[in-house]
Amino acid sequence: MNIRLTETLLKITQDRQRTNILRGYEQKTLAYLVQRVPSWINSDALTVIGLMGSVIVAVSFVLAAYASKYFLLLGILGFFINWLGDSLDGRLAYYRNKPRKWYGFSLDYCTDWIAIVFIGVGYIVYVGNHWELWGFVFVILYGWSMMIALLRYKITNVYTIDSGLLGPTEVRIVISLILAFEVAVEGSIAYSTIVACAILYIFNVVDFIKLLKIADRKDKEEQTKKVA
Repeated sequence: MNIRLTETLLKITQDRQRTNILRGYEQKTLAYLVQRVPSWINSDALTVIGLMGSVIVAVSFVLAAYASKYFLLLGILGFFINWLGDSLDGRLAYYRNKPRKWYGFSLDYCTDWIAIVFIGVGYIVYVGNHWELWGFVFVILYGWSMMIALLRYKITNVYTIDSGLLGPTEVRIVISLILAFEVAVEGSIAYSTIVACAILYIFNVVDFIKLLKIADRKDKEEQTKKVA
């Protein structure tokens, strides 16, 4: 790895801790891309681009519902655009030495929530009938995972968006594979969503239990300091 790439990696990874499976490949890719973002594009523009990627995913569901299931493949492109904008926005600010930690943190979380709502609504339009319930379940579970990440940051002062070996990037890849499989086997998306929700629920419960243990330990440490 060349010196410039190493320096870039150090700049763009200083704001968060990553544990996801693809973190090594992802960070190197982002370090390469962040150096090539045109000067007229700033972090806010990348946030908008990421959000537009989610809108494309939602639109792909609607078009698939009323036109052709092959429009679901457009959703895969949408997830790539979402990953590009969402992953590069904050990192670009750090790379250009113009970080806005709390502004970026607030903007990122709000747009992430709006993005998942767009995708959930698109899914509901596509599946229809009683299967639409799982669209609501997925949005709720994803929101729960975001809440856990926020609480963990508050308690530990360490920002991580991953749940063990899985992070947003892996989730995007899994959903993209579900979309591709739905094109090949129509109707499979409903069952795939149930499985995805079950896995997300398990990860959330595990993370929540870990969070409670960390919170309990911190309470005891603070009480010990007060007594001392």
